[in-house]
This record gives sequence, C-alpha cells and structure tokens, in this order.
Amino acid sequence: MTDLPDILANPAFWIATLRMATPLILGTLGVLLCERAGVLHLGIEGIMVAGAFTGWLTVHAGHGLWSGVLVAALSGAVFGLLHAGLTVGLALSQHVSGLGITLLATALSYYGYRVHFPRVSTPPTIEPFAPMQGLPILAAQTPLTLLALLLVPLLAWLLMRTPLGLALRMVGENPQAAEGQGIPVAATRTAAVVAGSALMGVAGSFLTLSAFNAFFFNMVNGRGWICVALVVFASWRPGKALLGALLFAFFDALQLRLQQAGDAWLPYQLYLMLPYLLSILALVLVARKAAYPQALMQPYRRGER
Repeated sequence: MTDLPDILANPAFWIATLRMATPLILGTLGVLLCERAGVLHLGIEGIMVAGAFTGWLTVHAGHGLWSGVLVAALSGAVFGLLHAGLTVGLALSQHVSGLGITLLATALSYYGYRVHFPRVSTPPTIEPFAPMQGLPILAAQTPLTLLALLLVPLLAWLLMRTPLGLALRMVGENPQAAEGQGIPVAATRTAAVVAGSALMGVAGSFLTLSAFNAFFFNMVNGRGWICVALVVFASWRPGKALLGALLFAFFDALQLRLQQAGDAWLPYQLYLMLPYLLSILALVLVARKAAYPQALMQPYRRGER
C-alpha cells in the first residue's frame, strides 16, 4: 500500500493537482468577474459543457487547437449575452436565468453531438495540446494551464488597479452611485457577464482540448458548481480563487491516489466524498466573514433609487 508521504513526495501528484485545478481556475475567474459586477451566474455548468463541445467539434472539423479555444470562448459569450439580457436588461431572476442557461447549453451540446455523430458508440478523438517544454514549474502542463495562471494576476490588476476595474466593482457595490458618476451600469454589467462567460467556455474547452482528447456526456461533472462555491471561499478575490482551486484539486487528486492505493476496508465512495466534504468545511469557515458585493443579485434600472 502506498503511504500518504509517498503520494505527496511524488512529482506526478503535484502535476496532476495543477492540471485538475486549471478548469476550476478559469471557471472561478469567470464567475468572480460576473459577481463583482453584481450578477449571479449559475449558468456556468452548462456553459462549460458548451465550451467543451464546441471547442472539441471545431478541432475535430480540422481547425487548430487555438481556434477551438476561441470558438469555446465565443459560445460562452453568446450564452453570457443571453443571461445578461434576461437579468440585466429585463431584470429577471438571476437564479432562474442561470439554471435555465445551464439546462439550455447542456441540452444543445448533447443534441449537437447526437446530430453530428448519430451512430458512434465511442467518442471520436482529436490531437490535444501537447505539454510545454522548458518550464520546470509547469512540467507536463499545456498552454491552457499557463493561460489560467497568467489570468489570475491580470484580473487582479484589472479589478484593483484600473479605472475599468473600479467601475466594474462600483456597479456591483452601489449601482446608484455608479450611475451618478456617469458609469453605464447596464453596459458594464453586460460586458462583465459576457467576458466572464467567455472564460467559462474556455474552462470547458480545457477538458476536451487538453485534459482529454474527446467529448463525452457528463464530463464537466459538477465543476461549474464547485467554481460558484470557490468564489465565495475566495471572498471575490482572484488570488484567493487560485488558492481555492488548487486546494480542491489537491483533495481530488489525493482521493484518486488513495483509491489506487487499495484500502479495501474503506468504501470508494468515501474517497469520492473527500474533496467535497473538505471544501464544504473550508467554505463554512470562511463564508461568514466573506465581504460579498453589496448589489449582488439586485436588479437595477436606470433612475431608480
């Protein structure tokens, strides 16, 4: 049996942790961007499915890998525009709209797969991103992991150090004051939701273009919901979002290796529960002190007080 110190001392374990954290980082940053502007986005699960499918289908059709990433981002942006139109433009329930987006995007992706491959029992494969060379810290990782890591400080700088970030945070905290300063609240919120949804699409594309080489049903497997929870854990800060994604991925990679170690007297379901139980515990410990955006989930119409 493999001991815990042996698992932690194995470089492959840490490589797997970073790889498993990548879609969580991208998805969490997307949700964070939306919620900083005051819009809850529960459509991430479906948008990740759509990003995984459209990105993979683009590459399967003969286009490049980065073209697949771009198409995945565009598909996410389209669903984000729909969500923004319903929640920002029409001031409808953000919960209901987000869940509707998840159902719609998932159903369309599965339908599209069945239409393109009606008689395929085994999912067709593509040639995914190859691991990067010459970067010891990112050994065996693909360019999308590097992209996710670079986006963390970039988004932190954008939110905290730029006038655009100040405007975005302002419409999420006090849209009335933002409007008084001449900031277009609806346009700013819409742009944030569209950009955040594009990141969710890229998060989904990582699964088919980097982690795996095919699209199959249920491959997102709740990662979108984890991203929503990680935003709360991170207190809506990109740096802490990275930490939360790595923490969940650490426990997820650990449970896989503990299963492989072969503790026959422990049911495998206990290992599957481990990352979720520990994440819930961490969420409970920090959620009470989290400083959430004051206008989160509050619809706003111009001129209202």
